Amino acid sequence: MAKLRKWCAYRTIERPYTRFSKYRKKAFVKARPGKKIIKFDMGDVKGGFEKFEFVYELVSKELTNVRSNAIEAARITALKKLEKKLGRFGFYFRIKMVPHHALRENPLAAGAGADRLSTGMKHSFGKIIGTAARIEVGKVLMEIYVNKDGEEVARLALKSAYKKLPIRTTIRIRKNI
Repeated sequence: MAKLRKWCAYRTIERPYTRFSKYRKKAFVKARPGKKIIKFDMGDVKGGFEKFEFVYELVSKELTNVRSNAIEAARITALKKLEKKLGRFGFYFRIKMVPHHALRENPLAAGAGADRLSTGMKHSFGKIIGTAARIEVGKVLMEIYVNKDGEEVARLALKSAYKKLPIRTTIRIRKNI
């Protein structure tokens, strides 16, 4: 199975060159991979977030890209902590970052006889290997809506979630109006 490339290869925000054409042969982007993030709204979805008293937000301090598998790992850890302490309907958890940006790689074969496999920079656009979310400074990444009894659990859930993300973040608390 192929390994993920290092995050430093994608952390800078640069506008990628994408060529769309009505002729499929001339278009660079042919397809994109499916979503790795299973859910964006969790907890008491039917009840809504209006019935909760407080909002805990995970806010970005950096301008960068965050891969979809990092978002999914953060979602799983936060959701496990919330469901364990508050039950399935004691909170409302929302992911606010959506990975739309396509990450590409132009793999080159190495070793003996690699010159026959490699095209070098002739077709250097690369294949799409994943997706990432563009994160700006001050953007809310995740929100947890809880009542008074779930405040400490929400803070712990966001702390465990930001350890899975490759950026510096802060936790902001406000009343749900």
